[in-house]
Amino acid sequence: MSRLFSTFKLREIVFRNRIFVSPMCQYSSRDGLPNDWHLAHLGSRAVGGAGLVMVEATSVSPEGRISPGDTGIWSGNHAEAFKPIASFIKSQGAVPAIQLAHAGRKASTAVPWRGGKPLSERERGWQTLAPSAVPFADGYPVPREMSGREIEEITTQFAEAARRSLEAGFEVIEIHMAHGYLLHEFLSPLSNHRQDEYGGMLAARARFPLKVAEAVRRETPASLPIFVRISATDWAEGGWDLPQSIQFSRWLRERGVDLIDCSSGGLVPGVRIPVGPGYQVQFAAAIRKEAEIATGAVGMITEPRQAEQIISSGEADVVFLARAVLRDPYWALHAAKELGAGAPWPVQYERAVN
Repeated sequence: MSRLFSTFKLREIVFRNRIFVSPMCQYSSRDGLPNDWHLAHLGSRAVGGAGLVMVEATSVSPEGRISPGDTGIWSGNHAEAFKPIASFIKSQGAVPAIQLAHAGRKASTAVPWRGGKPLSERERGWQTLAPSAVPFADGYPVPREMSGREIEEITTQFAEAARRSLEAGFEVIEIHMAHGYLLHEFLSPLSNHRQDEYGGMLAARARFPLKVAEAVRRETPASLPIFVRISATDWAEGGWDLPQSIQFSRWLRERGVDLIDCSSGGLVPGVRIPVGPGYQVQFAAAIRKEAEIATGAVGMITEPRQAEQIISSGEADVVFLARAVLRDPYWALHAAKELGAGAPWPVQYERAVN
């Protein structure tokens, strides 16, 4: 019996299998509003048999977007626009999820196919924020060091975004604390040089991200799970690393977080990352064991038997797929056939099964 296709329960949500579609930015919104592209993109992965389908990094404020093409959920209009997407995902048997984010010092950039570089004032770029006035890389503007008031404001923005997400029909909320965006910037000593209660030792650097987790948990019913995506290491000397990630995951568990989505990198450019099949699974395995919390493995997981091995060996509870499901929206259905799991196809497509 396939473990990959066994059900998985967190709080009162039951996932039909352990194949989760990662949040993947589409850079195709206008004013943060999702549109037909998002419905087709996300809906097809739900039709394709995944257990969970997660909306891309969705900003809690206009200034928190990576680019002008990012989705957002800073108003009631945004929540309304997401309702048909969440509803369709659920109607196809997948759990609808959304990732809430703030890009911090990596905000205000062009979409990738227009170069991805920081936007100039002429290009309607905006002021970026960070724990410290340290730019991401050469050519990036110096961000403004956040005040205590701004920390409180953004905590509230995350809480309000969570409430709107629930109104839109999402049943899982993930908080983005990875890839060099704002909450990760507070965690890493490479980007957080503060001398106040939000900088210095690990507990201080984690204070703001933990406040956000607490605020989102307060807005979320006890019946629904919360995920957090972290970068388990910066892959850079003196930066954020696995031991800190394990301790941070323990603190998140104590605050009602249910699963750690284990990625890595993104804080500083130019680092050497040993990319290869399943290269980040080790982080999910270590955090699952040492922090005693459910984990998701991500990163070059492309083959059904590879995913099956990760789950059956206990290295992670779920796998998050990204490029694999961009290439094949029906990856889960094809994997079920390969593994002999017998997942049902949509009735509209049954004529194509054999």
